[in-house]
Amino acid sequence: MQDLPTVQPEARPKKPDWLRVKLPIGESYKHVRGLVDTHKLHTICESGNCPNMGECWGAGTATFMILGNVCTRSCGFCAVATGRPDPLDWDEPQRVAEAIHLMKVKHAVITSVDRDEIKDGGSIIWYNTIKAVKALNPGTTLETLIPDFKGEVANIQRVIDAAPEVVSHNMETVERLSRQVRIQAKYRRSIEVLRVLKQGGMRTKTGIMLGLGETKEEVVQTLEDLAAVKVDVVTLGQYLQPTKKHLAVQRFVHPDEFKELRDIGYNLGFDYVESGPLVRSSYHSEVHVFEGYGRRKWMDEKRMAGELL
Repeated sequence: MQDLPTVQPEARPKKPDWLRVKLPIGESYKHVRGLVDTHKLHTICESGNCPNMGECWGAGTATFMILGNVCTRSCGFCAVATGRPDPLDWDEPQRVAEAIHLMKVKHAVITSVDRDEIKDGGSIIWYNTIKAVKALNPGTTLETLIPDFKGEVANIQRVIDAAPEVVSHNMETVERLSRQVRIQAKYRRSIEVLRVLKQGGMRTKTGIMLGLGETKEEVVQTLEDLAAVKVDVVTLGQYLQPTKKHLAVQRFVHPDEFKELRDIGYNLGFDYVESGPLVRSSYHSEVHVFEGYGRRKWMDEKRMAGELL
């Protein structure tokens, strides 16, 4: 297995000014913090050290993580703990639904750890959670960020049958780096998961991290692979090393390059391209539900700049 290029501590790139974020403060943040603690919920906002937690929690939203907070996989980029997970909590779906109800959010995001030790990959808990959220919150739209379920179509189908508004499955990186970045995952398997979801009638979404050593040409090829299976929404963001034990940042991508990749994505036909240094897969997800919203916004911007008639 070919290792990623290493960067010595003294040679690592310095974090640029455009990656500075505000500390989480405010009453809305405290309210969400209290709900998460009271209902014993896990959020990827915390487990993934998301740089946007202050902004999102301050707006009264959060991305809930189900199936516990210990993952069976050991991806080189992820801050979520790896190990032997606790037994499944069959009351979790109802607790998540009640928390979303108390938060009174109009759009919610749910993700999970990988549970490869379970035959159904946790898909039954996924189904129950989506159904519980919709039953208690009929006016709330829902995005689900799912694992690959080892490519088992029956488990993917359970999510399709529960009918969330958006189903996301992240590619995370380009094909050449997938084996190092996502050790137990496969690039082509993830493409197939997205294809199955789209054929099942879902609005599909995926995310890619930049700064792990990929080339621009590889990113464009990944976007082309995603366009071929008609993915609707793509997010592009800067990889940030969560701890010294994780993969090092190879470079910090300039905002202008993110803007260029956004334009390439729209030209490939994606419905929404969220691209920027601080973008994460659930960032601004409330607008990703609406078909055509991103493309219209992009075209209006181009017209204002005189780049479109």
